[in-house]
Amino acid sequence: MPIADLGGATLNYTVKGSGTPIVFIHPPVLTSMNFKYQLEELSKNFQVITFDIRGHGKSPYSPEPVTYPLIVKDIIRLLDYLNINKAFICGYSTGGSIVLEYILTFAERAFGGIAIGAMPDVNDDYLRKKISLGIKLSSKGAINLLAWSISWKNSNNMKLFKQMFTEAKKGDYRNIEQYYQYSLKYNCVNQLSKIRLPILLVYGQKDKPFHSYARQLHEKLPQNELHIIENVDHRIPTKAAKELNQLISKFINAI
Repeated sequence: MPIADLGGATLNYTVKGSGTPIVFIHPPVLTSMNFKYQLEELSKNFQVITFDIRGHGKSPYSPEPVTYPLIVKDIIRLLDYLNINKAFICGYSTGGSIVLEYILTFAERAFGGIAIGAMPDVNDDYLRKKISLGIKLSSKGAINLLAWSISWKNSNNMKLFKQMFTEAKKGDYRNIEQYYQYSLKYNCVNQLSKIRLPILLVYGQKDKPFHSYARQLHEKLPQNELHIIENVDHRIPTKAAKELNQLISKFINAI
């Protein structure tokens, strides 16, 4: 995977395929390896771009704290580096929240958004406790434990687990903690009506704690379509890859 020197940021990234560009954004601890099945399949018809957020995977530690606005600016820098004016922006979990932030900030640089298990804020105890645990473990430098647990839960076979774990444990605990911290305080609920681009919302039928966020975004986003994938929980990119890839392809082709 190549490394991009973006003037203040050094990011590990991959570009595969040609056609309409799609940028994928991963949650804390995980890396671009989380989108292995999207890179393999969607690159047959689109230009798929994955990258490791600062201090994650092969992207080095960032002295500048990791926040959603910083990640958005890094995506813009990466698109400029690749001479791409517009792309579809796709994020998983907290990465889906960054999709919202990206379009609120740089709507002119997007065709639309794809938010997988996303939330415009954290307003329930279940998710608050999960993120708080991530903050606690990363603050103590327990990245191997976090990487093992999250990679195991997100993988669907031993080969993928080993690949995900190998990359995830390379992350820097300081930047990972910052990413977690920012996700806990982020709130764009009152700005959702400003998002005029089409948004694809994808959630797992078994992901009950996130269904309130699905309803919230479906009600407040002016132009969106909501899909619930059966027999899967939160870990859609790896555990319902076929269904997700079909939804993404259909959504982009329709636009």
